[in-house]
Amino acid sequence: MPGPEFSSGDDLVLIAEAVRSAGAIARRYYGCKFKVWEKAEGSPVSEADVAIDSFLAERLTDARPDYGWLSEETADNSSRLSANRTFIVDPIDGTLAFVRHRPHFTICAAVSSGGRPIAGVVYNPISEEFYCAAAGRGAFCNGSAIVPSTTSKIEGCRMLADKGMLAHPAWSNVPNTPWPPMHVESRSSIAYRMALVARGDFDAMLALSAKHDWDLAAADIILTEAGACVTSHSGEILRYNRDVAVQTSVVAAGPALYPALIERVRHLKLPQKRQ
Repeated sequence: MPGPEFSSGDDLVLIAEAVRSAGAIARRYYGCKFKVWEKAEGSPVSEADVAIDSFLAERLTDARPDYGWLSEETADNSSRLSANRTFIVDPIDGTLAFVRHRPHFTICAAVSSGGRPIAGVVYNPISEEFYCAAAGRGAFCNGSAIVPSTTSKIEGCRMLADKGMLAHPAWSNVPNTPWPPMHVESRSSIAYRMALVARGDFDAMLALSAKHDWDLAAADIILTEAGACVTSHSGEILRYNRDVAVQTSVVAAGPALYPALIERVRHLKLPQKRQ
């Protein structure tokens, strides 16, 4: 949770307390039988996603009725585009892990302003890892300050990414370059992957497919405040709460490793995805 330097009126305190409470809802469902269905695009959603979304929407918008709202499990409302600040929420990031009773999911909430997150929380309620950050105030996990790794070489680094993507034969086609040996793992929650890089548990994470704002916003500020670098694969700062709340890709790493990663991927032409 945020430290004593944060007052009860801070946005970070508000979202931290709400997300912590939402974790109790997730734990009530986790490991039990519950309803699961597929969205139009084929991704799973559970009654736990909906319950947490409803809880967070009520708690946060009651406290800040003038803020916009953007969530994976709520129909989009364009009024968020004219709000000075907007909540960006993923009630369960990593639903597939959640429904399979795997503890690699998170609850994510951020507040954005001017296209960038200014406060964010990423919470794994099973492992009890609580990551949070606010602009200019550093990043923390369970109350302790976190920093990324100082690794500078891709070879041998600890990478969070899809193994199949990294092993694809197209990396041997010029101007691409095959990836050197690395320790590669993944997590269902992309926000969790980003938070693990912010804490230095892994050196980098790479996702070369489109992600929604709610997947990234909370973890983005945690990475940034920890001192890591996070951009699109072309090196652009991620901008949130736009008309189409989708990011083409995401690359995150400590400042020593980031330049080498971007050099390998910035030339790629990736497909655009609309919300």
